[in-house]
Amino acid sequence: MVTIKICGLTREQDIDAVNIALPDYIGFVFAESRRRIDEEKAKTLKACLDPSVKAVGVFVNEKIKNIVKLCRDGVIDLVQLHGDENREYINELKNEIANKIIKAIRVKDASDIEKGMELSCDYLLLDAYHEGSYGGTGKTFDRSLIPVMDKPFFIAGGIHCGNMEQAVKECRPYGIDVSSSVETNGYKDPKKIKEIVAKAREL
Repeated sequence: MVTIKICGLTREQDIDAVNIALPDYIGFVFAESRRRIDEEKAKTLKACLDPSVKAVGVFVNEKIKNIVKLCRDGVIDLVQLHGDENREYINELKNEIANKIIKAIRVKDASDIEKGMELSCDYLLLDAYHEGSYGGTGKTFDRSLIPVMDKPFFIAGGIHCGNMEQAVKECRPYGIDVSSSVETNGYKDPKKIKEIVAKAREL
């Protein structure tokens, strides 16, 4: 069964929606984004989150000490690195925390994935490359570039209820990551969240 992550939660209504749908993971964005929230807001939302749903903190080139604090305070359960974090950065972070680490790879060609497989992160997240953006564009990438991989990975970018089954059959990912496809007018839509989580449970 594929796991599913609903990223970019910002409101208590969003938490209410995921507490009903019960995805495997949700994402709090701490990087520059229209979905960005601060530590205090994340604490408030996490306190309301069903404990069976793991909270992922999404960061872009963040100071390691800030990530460590959020982990130690129990605000986030996993770390997602979406910037230019390298091997040394990831190793230093792993020395500080026991939380699992997801490293996002913006895929232009197969070599990007190959480099990601060499990192000490626990998971990869494969997303579309877009000039000047660290992700969250909702665009897809050429998934035929994905090799047979030992490291579990998420796929992101342009996935919705209508194409998720095909994406899972093609790629056999550990997880699916969605954000804009479960929104209406820029806000998380409880009905869309419920539908896509239910769909993931069938795969």
